[in-house]
Amino acid sequence: MKYCVFILIISLFSCTNKNNENSNENSKVIQKVIVIQPLGDFKIDQAKKIFTKIKTINSNVVLRQNIPFPDNSYYKRRNRYRADSIIKSLRLNIGNDSVIVGLSHSDISTTKDKIQDWGVMGLGYRPGKSCVVSDFRLSVKNKNQQFYKLVLHELGHTAGLPHCAVKTCLMRDAEGGNPLDEEKNFCNSCKSFLKLKDGN
Repeated sequence: MKYCVFILIISLFSCTNKNNENSNENSKVIQKVIVIQPLGDFKIDQAKKIFTKIKTINSNVVLRQNIPFPDNSYYKRRNRYRADSIIKSLRLNIGNDSVIVGLSHSDISTTKDKIQDWGVMGLGYRPGKSCVVSDFRLSVKNKNQQFYKLVLHELGHTAGLPHCAVKTCLMRDAEGGNPLDEEKNFCNSCKSFLKLKDGN
Protein backbone atom coordinates (compact mmCIF):
# COMPACT_ATOMS: atom_id res chain seq x y z
CA MET A 1 0.00 0.00 0.00
CA LYS A 2 2.89 2.36 0.76
CA TYR A 3 4.09 2.26 -2.89
CA CYS A 4 0.64 3.17 -4.20
CA VAL A 5 0.27 5.94 -1.66
CA PHE A 6 3.67 7.27 -2.77
CA ILE A 7 2.41 7.34 -6.38
CA LEU A 8 -0.72 9.16 -5.21
CA ILE A 9 1.20 11.79 -3.31
CA ILE A 10 3.66 12.39 -6.15
CA SER A 11 0.95 12.64 -8.79
CA LEU A 12 -1.51 14.53 -6.62
CA PHE A 13 0.84 17.24 -5.75
CA SER A 14 2.91 17.71 -8.87
CA CYS A 15 2.41 20.98 -10.65
CA THR A 16 4.08 22.82 -13.48
CA ASN A 17 6.11 25.88 -12.67
CA LYS A 18 6.86 27.87 -15.81
CA ASN A 19 9.60 30.47 -15.71
CA ASN A 20 8.51 31.62 -19.16
CA GLU A 21 4.77 31.34 -19.75
CA ASN A 22 5.26 31.13 -23.53
CA SER A 23 7.68 28.21 -23.44
CA ASN A 24 7.18 24.64 -22.24
CA GLU A 25 10.94 24.10 -22.42
CA ASN A 26 11.53 25.94 -19.15
CA SER A 27 8.94 24.02 -17.12
CA LYS A 28 9.80 21.89 -14.12
CA VAL A 29 7.81 19.69 -11.78
CA ILE A 30 7.60 20.64 -8.11
CA GLN A 31 5.78 18.96 -5.23
CA LYS A 32 2.92 20.78 -3.61
CA VAL A 33 2.84 21.25 0.13
CA ILE A 34 0.19 19.21 1.95
CA VAL A 35 -1.30 21.29 4.77
CA ILE A 36 -2.96 19.37 7.62
CA GLN A 37 -5.50 21.69 9.28
CA PRO A 38 -7.24 20.47 12.47
CA LEU A 39 -10.66 22.08 12.97
CA GLY A 40 -12.47 22.91 16.21
CA ASP A 41 -11.59 20.51 19.03
CA PHE A 42 -9.79 17.98 16.81
CA LYS A 43 -7.21 16.17 18.96
CA ILE A 44 -3.68 17.25 18.09
CA ASP A 45 -2.35 13.73 18.81
CA GLN A 46 -4.58 12.30 16.09
CA ALA A 47 -3.56 15.08 13.70
CA LYS A 48 0.10 14.25 14.40
CA LYS A 49 -0.54 10.60 13.45
CA ILE A 50 -1.89 11.66 10.04
CA PHE A 51 0.98 14.14 9.65
CA THR A 52 3.56 11.43 10.43
CA LYS A 53 2.04 8.91 7.99
CA ILE A 54 1.94 11.42 5.15
CA LYS A 55 5.43 12.69 5.96
CA THR A 56 6.87 9.21 5.31
CA ILE A 57 5.81 9.54 1.66
CA ASN A 58 5.98 13.30 1.14
CA SER A 59 8.32 15.49 3.17
CA ASN A 60 6.44 18.63 2.05
CA VAL A 61 3.75 18.42 4.71
CA VAL A 62 2.81 20.99 7.35
CA LEU A 63 0.69 20.53 10.48
CA ARG A 64 -1.08 23.71 11.53
CA GLN A 65 -2.59 24.65 14.88
CA ASN A 66 -6.33 24.12 15.36
CA ILE A 67 -8.65 26.78 13.99
CA PRO A 68 -12.40 27.23 14.54
CA PHE A 69 -14.86 26.04 11.94
CA PRO A 70 -15.87 28.81 9.52
CA ASP A 71 -18.79 30.79 10.99
CA ASN A 72 -21.00 30.15 7.97
CA SER A 73 -20.48 26.36 8.08
CA TYR A 74 -22.58 25.47 11.14
CA TYR A 75 -25.97 23.89 10.33
CA LYS A 76 -27.93 24.34 13.56
CA ARG A 77 -30.92 22.14 12.63
CA ARG A 78 -28.72 19.04 12.47
CA ASN A 79 -25.94 20.19 14.83
CA ARG A 80 -23.24 19.65 12.22
CA TYR A 81 -21.02 21.53 9.81
CA ARG A 82 -21.41 22.02 6.08
CA ALA A 83 -18.43 20.40 4.37
CA ASP A 84 -18.93 22.48 1.22
CA SER A 85 -18.63 25.71 3.24
CA ILE A 86 -15.55 24.37 5.03
CA ILE A 87 -13.61 23.53 1.87
CA LYS A 88 -14.53 26.87 0.29
CA SER A 89 -13.08 28.63 3.33
CA LEU A 90 -10.00 26.39 3.59
CA ARG A 91 -8.94 26.95 -0.01
CA LEU A 92 -8.63 30.69 0.71
CA ASN A 93 -6.00 30.00 3.39
CA ILE A 94 -3.31 28.40 1.21
CA GLY A 95 -1.16 29.29 -1.75
CA ASN A 96 -1.19 27.87 -5.27
CA ASP A 97 1.58 25.43 -4.35
CA SER A 98 -0.47 23.75 -1.59
CA VAL A 99 -3.41 21.46 -0.92
CA ILE A 100 -5.17 21.56 2.46
CA VAL A 101 -6.93 18.79 4.40
CA GLY A 102 -9.31 19.83 7.18
CA LEU A 103 -9.65 17.32 10.05
CA SER A 104 -12.86 17.17 12.10
CA HIS A 105 -14.32 15.19 15.01
CA SER A 106 -17.71 16.84 14.38
CA ASP A 107 -20.25 15.56 11.88
CA ILE A 108 -20.14 17.15 8.42
CA SER A 109 -22.62 17.27 5.55
CA THR A 110 -23.26 18.47 2.03
CA THR A 111 -26.11 18.58 -0.48
CA LYS A 112 -26.55 15.35 -2.45
CA ASP A 113 -29.04 15.23 -5.31
CA LYS A 114 -32.37 16.28 -3.76
CA ILE A 115 -31.19 15.82 -0.17
CA GLN A 116 -30.34 19.24 1.26
CA ASP A 117 -28.22 18.01 4.17
CA TRP A 118 -26.55 14.62 3.58
CA GLY A 119 -24.08 13.47 6.24
CA VAL A 120 -20.66 12.52 4.85
CA MET A 121 -17.29 11.27 6.06
CA GLY A 122 -15.42 13.64 3.76
CA LEU A 123 -15.62 16.02 0.83
CA GLY A 124 -13.04 17.33 -1.60
CA TYR A 125 -12.91 19.39 -4.77
CA ARG A 126 -12.27 17.24 -7.88
CA PRO A 127 -9.77 18.40 -8.89
CA GLY A 128 -8.90 21.09 -6.42
CA LYS A 129 -6.80 22.20 -3.50
CA SER A 130 -8.95 21.62 -0.44
CA CYS A 131 -10.83 18.81 1.25
CA VAL A 132 -12.22 17.95 4.68
CA VAL A 133 -12.59 14.65 6.53
CA SER A 134 -14.45 13.71 9.71
CA ASP A 135 -14.06 10.70 12.01
CA PHE A 136 -17.60 11.18 13.37
CA ARG A 137 -19.02 8.31 11.27
CA LEU A 138 -16.07 5.93 11.60
CA SER A 139 -16.05 2.67 13.54
CA VAL A 140 -14.31 2.58 16.90
CA LYS A 141 -12.45 -0.52 15.70
CA ASN A 142 -9.65 0.38 13.25
CA LYS A 143 -10.51 4.07 13.57
CA ASN A 144 -6.99 5.39 12.93
CA GLN A 145 -6.50 3.23 9.82
CA GLN A 146 -9.97 4.13 8.53
CA PHE A 147 -9.26 7.81 9.05
CA TYR A 148 -5.98 7.61 7.13
CA LYS A 149 -7.75 5.85 4.23
CA LEU A 150 -10.38 8.59 4.30
CA VAL A 151 -7.69 11.28 4.06
CA LEU A 152 -6.16 9.47 1.05
CA HIS A 153 -9.61 9.15 -0.54
CA GLU A 154 -10.27 12.89 -0.34
CA LEU A 155 -6.73 13.73 -1.49
CA GLY A 156 -7.47 11.42 -4.43
CA HIS A 157 -10.42 13.62 -5.32
CA THR A 158 -8.22 16.72 -5.20
CA ALA A 159 -5.96 14.98 -7.75
CA GLY A 160 -8.96 14.46 -10.03
CA LEU A 161 -9.90 10.87 -9.20
CA PRO A 162 -13.65 10.11 -9.32
CA HIS A 163 -15.38 7.47 -7.21
CA CYS A 164 -14.55 3.92 -8.23
CA ALA A 165 -16.78 0.83 -8.55
CA VAL A 166 -14.05 -1.57 -7.34
CA LYS A 167 -15.04 -2.59 -3.81
CA THR A 168 -11.46 -2.81 -2.47
CA CYS A 169 -10.32 0.51 -3.99
CA LEU A 170 -9.65 3.51 -1.75
CA MET A 171 -11.77 5.61 -4.13
CA ARG A 172 -14.94 3.56 -3.55
CA ASP A 173 -18.09 5.60 -2.88
CA ALA A 174 -19.30 4.99 0.69
CA GLU A 175 -22.93 5.43 -0.45
CA GLY A 176 -24.08 6.30 3.06
CA GLY A 177 -22.20 3.44 4.76
CA ASN A 178 -18.67 2.78 5.96
CA PRO A 179 -16.81 0.31 3.69
CA LEU A 180 -13.33 1.49 4.74
CA ASP A 181 -12.28 -1.85 6.27
CA GLU A 182 -12.95 -3.51 2.89
CA GLU A 183 -10.80 -0.96 1.04
CA LYS A 184 -7.19 -2.07 0.66
CA ASN A 185 -5.47 0.12 -1.92
CA PHE A 186 -5.99 2.03 -5.14
CA CYS A 187 -7.22 -0.29 -7.90
CA ASN A 188 -5.24 -0.71 -11.14
CA SER A 189 -7.39 1.82 -12.98
CA CYS A 190 -6.92 4.49 -10.29
CA LYS A 191 -3.18 3.72 -10.12
CA SER A 192 -2.97 4.16 -13.90
CA PHE A 193 -4.75 7.51 -13.67
CA LEU A 194 -2.30 8.70 -11.04
CA LYS A 195 0.72 7.46 -13.01
CA LEU A 196 -0.52 9.24 -16.15
CA LYS A 197 -1.08 12.40 -14.15
CA ASP A 198 2.48 12.11 -12.83
CA GLY A 199 3.83 11.59 -16.36
CA ASN A 200 5.25 8.10 -15.70
